[in-house]
Amino acid sequence: MVEFTLPRNSKIKTGKSWPVPAGAKRLKKFKVYRWNPDDGKNPHIDTYKVDLDHCGPMVLDALIKIKNEIDPTLTFRRSCREGVCGSCAMNVDGSNTLACTKAIDDVNGTVSIYPLPAMAVVKDLVPDMTHFYKQYASIEPWLQTKAPVPAKEWKQSPGDRQKLDGVYECILCACCSTSCPSYWWNKDRYQGPTVFLGPAALLQSYRWLADSRDEATEARLDKLDDTFRLYRCHTIMNCANTCPKGLNPAQAIGEIKQMLAKRSL
Repeated sequence: MVEFTLPRNSKIKTGKSWPVPAGAKRLKKFKVYRWNPDDGKNPHIDTYKVDLDHCGPMVLDALIKIKNEIDPTLTFRRSCREGVCGSCAMNVDGSNTLACTKAIDDVNGTVSIYPLPAMAVVKDLVPDMTHFYKQYASIEPWLQTKAPVPAKEWKQSPGDRQKLDGVYECILCACCSTSCPSYWWNKDRYQGPTVFLGPAALLQSYRWLADSRDEATEARLDKLDDTFRLYRCHTIMNCANTCPKGLNPAQAIGEIKQMLAKRSL
């Protein structure tokens, strides 16, 4: 029988509402997902009120202010604060994005912050990226050649180099993959021999297929020619809509499908 209710220990409850900072005039409310694996309690939503007159403009600035001045137990990842490392990927106002490049003013009303969907949570806003990185490693994301290594460098024409624009910029933040319903639906196959790799890993696969210096095209295509690894993409386009770098994984996946189709002719 199909069960349509969530397990009791997974239901999100109302958490603590923290007091208003003294003397604050321009307040913004933040509702943040909290879960601690060590206390045995259900996940809950805590409410914080931040004085925007004494806070940076980005969502990450607010989270850092909350952790430094209000609640030191709040846990999240962050590093570069420049949209380069992808560490602070999370779901803000219903969309996956980078907290460091998401402006607070872009959100009308209360800012709701959750960890990336479809991933196990380590603690609070920190998702478990283990399977995501395993999928990335499975595509062998490095230059593979058969020719002797040149004395100085692998040469590439400006035109061939331009083919990599729009694919090499991926920072592996996982915003695209965790916004993809096909990625959610095939969750039980993540660790099997044939898995849906998801938009991020497939974008990176195309990055090497499009590289004129790489000489493992046929072997790479052989590995991708699988019912689950590639063809579970149904071009829903969530990946392109949510990518904080403005990339289009769906287009790259389409290019891979075309390469496989041409090879079979």
